[in-house]
Amino acid sequence: MVENGSLYRRLLSDVRGEVMTDLASLARYSTDASIYQMIPDAVVIPQSTEDVQAVMSIARDEGSSVLPRGGGTSQCGQTVNQSVVLDNTKHLNRILDVDVEKRIARVQPGVVLDQLNEALKKHGLWFPVDPSTASRCTLGGMAANNSSGGKSLRYGIMRDNVRAINAILVDGMEARFSTDTAASGDYADLVGDLRALGRREAVEIDARFPKVQRRVGGYNIDALVGNDINMSHLLVGSEGTLAYFTELELSLAQLPGAKVTGVCHFRHSVLQWRPPSTS
Repeated sequence: MVENGSLYRRLLSDVRGEVMTDLASLARYSTDASIYQMIPDAVVIPQSTEDVQAVMSIARDEGSSVLPRGGGTSQCGQTVNQSVVLDNTKHLNRILDVDVEKRIARVQPGVVLDQLNEALKKHGLWFPVDPSTASRCTLGGMAANNSSGGKSLRYGIMRDNVRAINAILVDGMEARFSTDTAASGDYADLVGDLRALGRREAVEIDARFPKVQRRVGGYNIDALVGNDINMSHLLVGSEGTLAYFTELELSLAQLPGAKVTGVCHFRHSVLQWRPPSTS
């Protein structure tokens, strides 16, 4: 049983999905592919976005945090914490829409990469960010981690292939982070403040941020600089600390054609090993 009995009771009362606080379940979710281990406050398997909102509201009241979790393939402990862990893989795992002509897919965060690519194969398309854990990593986790893969030099990393993210902010507000400038309400104020930050700090960002293709050293505040700003790129790589992803809009690519193997031959000489002299 969790130490915070009120937290547990409210989760059981307000969440339709499964709520687990037994030691075996907490132990299962206390680790990922890293060396780290932390016992969560509770584990929730949300059935819907409404469940996610309910958990976030309860966690705010009870002084706990929430931790979205996908396949648990993280190697640096990103999916473990003393929080209410929400497992997206069981119910929030639907491919919502595929626009073949525009090469766009909309998915929930718990969709496994291989699952998406299998569905896209019949259309001659695929999602080109290809980490080695494709058989079990989820698209939500890939966006949170700003994943790359062996073909990132050709197709880019997650930040380059995420078009928009629907998310829930810490205060419960739902917002769509994208290139859309026609924002309204509180979200418009947030966008305005972030764009102002980008303008104010543009010189410092340019001077301090390394010019490399793969960077996961912190928030992508360099995404706030320039005219073509996509607000979702600030969320990519944020490891779930800024908002809870509920839907991702992704750019797809055409499946590569025939694969070719190249063999290179080099002239070489055989070196003979001689034992060291004992003299």
